[in-house]
Amino acid sequence: MLRRLDGEGPLHYQVYKALRAEILAGNPPTGARMPSTRMLAAENGISRMTIQIAYEQLVAEGYVIGRHGSGTYVADHATGPSVLVAAPRATPTAVARGAPSITATPQAPSAAPATTRASTSPRLSKLGRRVLEDVTPLLSSRGHGRPRPRYDFRHGLPGLDDFPRAQWRRHLGRQARRTEVVAYDYPPAQGALRLREAIASYLRRSRGLHCTPQQLVIVNGSQQALDLAARVLLDPGAVVVVEEPGYEGARSAFRLIGARTLPVPVDESGMDITRAPAGARRARVAYTTPSHQYPLGAVMSLARRRALLEWAARIDAYVLEDDYDGEFRFGGRPVAPLKVLDESERVLFVGTFSKVMFPALRLGYLVLPPDLVLPFARTKALTDGGTSLLEQEALAAFITSGGFERHVRRARARHAVRRAALLEAIARDLGDRVDVVGTNAGLHVFLRLRGWSPARALALARRAGAAGVGVYPATPYYMAAPREAGLVLGYGGLEPAEIRAGIRTLRAVIDDA
Repeated sequence: MLRRLDGEGPLHYQVYKALRAEILAGNPPTGARMPSTRMLAAENGISRMTIQIAYEQLVAEGYVIGRHGSGTYVADHATGPSVLVAAPRATPTAVARGAPSITATPQAPSAAPATTRASTSPRLSKLGRRVLEDVTPLLSSRGHGRPRPRYDFRHGLPGLDDFPRAQWRRHLGRQARRTEVVAYDYPPAQGALRLREAIASYLRRSRGLHCTPQQLVIVNGSQQALDLAARVLLDPGAVVVVEEPGYEGARSAFRLIGARTLPVPVDESGMDITRAPAGARRARVAYTTPSHQYPLGAVMSLARRRALLEWAARIDAYVLEDDYDGEFRFGGRPVAPLKVLDESERVLFVGTFSKVMFPALRLGYLVLPPDLVLPFARTKALTDGGTSLLEQEALAAFITSGGFERHVRRARARHAVRRAALLEAIARDLGDRVDVVGTNAGLHVFLRLRGWSPARALALARRAGAAGVGVYPATPYYMAAPREAGLVLGYGGLEPAEIRAGIRTLRAVIDDA
């Protein structure tokens, strides 16, 4: 009798799982004849049709073989341990011709033999091992379901309540209603032409960057842009120069494909390529955030920009320019991109809508030298098949209607108020204990802790978190151990009252240290 099934799914599926578990346990053994469907149905009180459907599934998956006029037999290699099967092991009871049965209480499975996959480490590629080894704050600080501190100064997060959600929903709904049948096909790898046209026009107005829609490739956020650049431009062992300190997500993207990252110092004028280590002469790519250096907030000077472009032309390298939050500048217009000075087609410009709209949108773009467009578009097509057209068309409509730039102006004004509240609170509550840098743009500031060691700053972050204040040490952004301690404080996701309360609590934590 099949006295107890697991109760999950239709009855024929439960019977199939019970029979499969018995076959894998060796009852009946390889080559043995299975009981007839008529006999198994009669002995277990189940309709013959239900048993037949279960048998058909076992035949389809190769557990048993049907022989015309002879019956059904357990297939070769069908028995033995298998980590692919989740059904519980069953204890057999004596039924006619070895008919399988399930006991009232399933027994716990026995330990897997030492030779099975379950008892060994996964056999990963070099890339897979690097993913596990290179754990960065980029991954550990994100994700739903994580408890967030009451006052979370997490950087990279815009004011989500600032975004005009109702207006965005209208654009999405309108595009969904107007969508033609072709929009349900795979999207173009380079991205929707209408969106590329809208972005090219916006960049001319807002940044003075003149490019054609044919130079743009739409990506799933700036992180995919970095990943594509690594795949297309770098081989394992290739050299990339990066800012020190700098964005750990970029370093991880380069290391993932096996590239070597060499640090170049950053000061108040941005990355200084003249101080690059000797190995930088073999570099294929330089990664930089010139408009608002991450995390120190410096703006790269004109002299440094020209020196970087001359260096790239001299050694035949590319410059990957990450403009991650360029819309938010509080003293005049946004800084013109390095790409504007690019006469040798060396610069790849990366832009994103995550900071100015909302991170879940996962839309960004690359402005590429013309001869790189095809390899980038084809690589994107192979890695993800293209980006959703509905969101692309809705964003194109949002930009061309003027709604996007109105939102940027409002968001910039609101972030200016948050920034002012943060600077006032730091001056009042922390005073001469700290130095604040990188305050003229973006959604975060860099807080230097005078006389503190990096280890002490890490301990402070833990104590502040326990007190309900999320602050983030600067140590992960350095490749070498930093000599000074710092905190990166984002303010985009907090209101002024929350900012003031958070800094007061941080002061109390420092006083108790």
